[in-house]
This record gives sequence, structure tokens and C-alpha cells, in this order.
Amino acid sequence: MTKKPARKSPAKKKSAPDGEIEALMRQFEKLMAGGGLVAQGDLDALLTSLHAPSVLDGLSDAEANAKYEAQELAFEAQEAETEAQARKLAKRALAKDPDCVDALAVLAGIESDSPRMMIEAMQKAVAAGERSLGAAFIKKNRGYFWGLIETRPYMRALEQLAALLRAEGLNLEAIKHYEKMLELNANDNQGVRDPLLGLYLTTDNLEGARKLLKDYAEDSSANFAWGRVLERFLSADLAGAAAKLKTARKENRFVELYLSGQKGLPKQMPGMYSPGSDDEAILVLDNMSLAWAKHKEAVFWLMEQLMAGKVQEIAPARTGKRLQ
Repeated sequence: MTKKPARKSPAKKKSAPDGEIEALMRQFEKLMAGGGLVAQGDLDALLTSLHAPSVLDGLSDAEANAKYEAQELAFEAQEAETEAQARKLAKRALAKDPDCVDALAVLAGIESDSPRMMIEAMQKAVAAGERSLGAAFIKKNRGYFWGLIETRPYMRALEQLAALLRAEGLNLEAIKHYEKMLELNANDNQGVRDPLLGLYLTTDNLEGARKLLKDYAEDSSANFAWGRVLERFLSADLAGAAAKLKTARKENRFVELYLSGQKGLPKQMPGMYSPGSDDEAILVLDNMSLAWAKHKEAVFWLMEQLMAGKVQEIAPARTGKRLQ
């Protein structure tokens, strides 16, 4: 194996060190795993990360290399074929860098025996990410975090923690984490505004829902379309809700079939979907069903709209038949 040349101290270096470049390229390779297309934003993030100041710039070469090596081991742990192998690699990573977020997340998944233990373990991973990035870095880069690849382990851990809290019904805590993610990365590359909208409506936080809908007014997804229907209904704007319903039906007509009980939800969530599909409707329901279920008067209203639509569809056909 070729021996790497000695590197200069971080204070004098003019470009990213070898270890940092290797770590960034490794993360970029993960983006391309599976043969999928890489978004322009990911290419931009790679280039930005290669030239922008790093959270590791103030560390010694030994400390920086330890973090690079820990991240590489964490990647290997994520891809390990067995739990035993993953645990071993994750612990090796943490021996080099106790704040390696991805390694902590791997161990959380392996060693947690209950949802509560998993939440506590991911809280530790998030705290480690905040320590590793540092308050100054977080403040300076707030708003476009996803544009720097070295922030992504922390952002992934935040998303995982928020999802765990949401699954356990700890909605207010989940909301805080989702809100933090949008503050750190307004572009919302991880799509957390979808479950956040559902949580706002579930907890009757109409002010939060309206702000979110306004901030992402260009979002024409089925998730937001059906969220707008419920927001208008809960705001006592039935005319507005009816207008939003027309749009929501155009985005995905299957959602109301599930909400009205005409279709039953499958046992497994779809891995992929296309706009307007049944699979997309299932994902919308994952975010929105609790909000609709909590407000049964909204479900009854929706069923009335559905039945009224069916009557309107049948009436012309019957009239035409009589005329014949």
C-alpha cells in the first residue's frame, strides 16, 4: 500500500487535506449508491465542502485523521452484512472519534431494545453531532446546512430522532426537531415539511401550519394539497376547503378513498411512488391520517363531499336514459 505523504499543519494548509478529500468522496459515492442519479445540489455540496472552511480546520493532523478514519469505519458499519460486524466497526469508529454520529446511530439501531432506548440513543447521537460541528459553525451556516456534506450525518440523526418521537406520539418534541431542521436547511432536501405539516394539524397548531404552507407555497405535492384542505376546514373556511379539495383530488384522488374508509391501508409502506399514484396516497396518509382522524368532523365533511360528487356523476346519466 502506498504511504501517504506527510501533510502540513491545518493552520498552513491551502487546500483540503488528503484524508478530508477521501472522506468527502466516500460520502459522494454513497449518494450514487444503487445507480441513481445525483442531484445538482449534491454536486454543488461536494464542491463547496472541498473549498469551504471545515469544522476540522482547527484540529491537529492526528485529530483530523482520526475523525476521517472514524467516518470511514462508520460507512463500513452501515454497509455491514451482519449485526456483529456492524457493531465491531461502529465501536472501532467510536474509539477513534467518540462523537462520530453515524457510528452512534448504527449502535443505536443494534443495541436498543425498545423505542425509548432508541430515542435516548439517538438523542446522544444528535448531541454528539452538535458538539462535533460546534456552535460557531452551526450559527455561521444556519439556513443551508445540506449544502455542506460534513453536516449530513447530524441532519440524518435529527431526522431519525424526530421520526422516532413522532412514532411514539411525542408530537411536540418531534415538532421542535423538524422545525430546527428547517431552520438549519430551509431548502428542506430531506422533505421533513411533510410530516411537520401533519403534526401541526394534529396538535391544532394552525398558526404553524399556515406559516409552513406560506413558506413553501410553491409546494404542489399531494401531501401539501390535502394538508391545505384540512387547514381550511379547521379554520372554519368551508368554501376555501371545498376549493382546496378540488385541487387535492387532482393531485391524488386515492387519498380520500383511504380517509373515508373505502380502501384499507396496506401492511407495508411503499418504497417508491409516482405522483398521483396509490403508493403516493399511502405516503400522504402516513403523514396526514392522524390529523384527519383526530378531527372526525372533517372526515364526515369529506365523506359528504365525496357522496355529493357521486350523486352529481350519476344524475346526468339517469336523465339521459329517461330522455331516450
